[in-house]
Amino acid sequence: MRTLIKRALTSDSALETITISGWVRTRRDSKDFSFLEMNDGSCLANIQCVADAGIPGYKEITEMTTGSAVTITGALVESPGKGQQWEIHATEIKLIGAAPADYPLQKKGHTPEFLRSIAHLRPRANLYGAVFRMRSRMSQAVHRFFDKRDFTYVHTPIITDSDCEGAGEMFRITTLDPSKANAQKFADDFFAKPTYLTVSGQLEGEAFATALSNIYTFGPTFRAENSNTTRHASEFWMIEPEMAFCDLEGNMDLAEEFTKYLVDDALSNNEGDLDIFARFVDKGLVGRLKFVSEKPFQRVSYTEAVEILEKSGEKFDYPVEWGVNLQSEHERFLTEEHFNCPVTVYNYPKSVKPFYMRTNEPDEQGRETVTAMDVLVPGIGEIIGGAQREERMDVLTANMKEHNLSEADYGWYLDLRKYGTCPHAGFGMGFERMLMFVTGMKNIRDVIPFARTPGSCEF
Repeated sequence: MRTLIKRALTSDSALETITISGWVRTRRDSKDFSFLEMNDGSCLANIQCVADAGIPGYKEITEMTTGSAVTITGALVESPGKGQQWEIHATEIKLIGAAPADYPLQKKGHTPEFLRSIAHLRPRANLYGAVFRMRSRMSQAVHRFFDKRDFTYVHTPIITDSDCEGAGEMFRITTLDPSKANAQKFADDFFAKPTYLTVSGQLEGEAFATALSNIYTFGPTFRAENSNTTRHASEFWMIEPEMAFCDLEGNMDLAEEFTKYLVDDALSNNEGDLDIFARFVDKGLVGRLKFVSEKPFQRVSYTEAVEILEKSGEKFDYPVEWGVNLQSEHERFLTEEHFNCPVTVYNYPKSVKPFYMRTNEPDEQGRETVTAMDVLVPGIGEIIGGAQREERMDVLTANMKEHNLSEADYGWYLDLRKYGTCPHAGFGMGFERMLMFVTGMKNIRDVIPFARTPGSCEF
């Protein structure tokens, strides 16, 4: 039976017989034996295997080059060398799949740009193996967090006819022949109406929250936004809880608790993968994660945040004034310079937010705000965006008119206010943004297995 290398390296005792399978990282030959460094992707560390000349399979040792798949059987014994407790003294080696000389992941440095061009092979690179193991562990942490708090996991649809954000940046789904576009109508399409890939599961999540109380979604979302930046992708994953009988205060409480939980999990359950991020990606990573883990969040209204930024004396690339969205540079100043802690900004101008956010009473100057909130962390800026939802039918319909949205298209959504309406709130966390934060990776393409960006849909 095959044993994962991570289990072999953490064994409590020596073993007379063990079988591992994986890929050769390096091989060193002497006259009478060879050393093979093996990795199977289960952990960052390799295991050293010593193969004496003459054992079964040794005649193929020269073909066991970097990248080749090999199975090794032998004894797990204490390693005399430094760096690891155990090594394998092979009694049999077997070449499973050879890697020719043009194998692109030789033992040398590779740029992120090059590795993105071989996304099908880059998980074998130490750094990216660590990234995607972290992605897996963080996914599990998301489910643990909500399960412990009695949230119900809901699968919201990927295909929808609702534009949650009202920005129009949606991928159209159609079976119509583009060469006959002028002759065909929406009624001829598969769903008999315009349909799209979802930008958010929020609206459907609200329907389930107003029945099951506390729910969350965790799935893929899509934006047809022609933005080739390090922070944007056309396909990404969102975590979206929705809570009935919850206001802005309760929403901020959960968002801050959730952020700390994921950061704490990354610090305590990373199985050594943080080490490679701290060494080769961001030397300040662990300190920044502990910064968020240990420091309480500061809450500040949007109006107060703007006043702080205007009085800061900083020269921002994007001018600050009341009524504009905060940019990443503003958010990072608040967390890294002014407050020196994570920050939650709330009560944003109504004019820059979607129709579904609950409207506040105008302030002393007659300015309208909504119960929106953003959670900001150092190095990234916004990592969570959310709001208390507008539960009042008359106010919601008025908001929809302001956004030129048809009541007929959102009839089911309005029913949630017609039949037993209640205060409710929720937020969305971009999963990849969180992964960038806990790994230190600077480009969203490097935390997605196969990135989808404008002009790029390979693999």
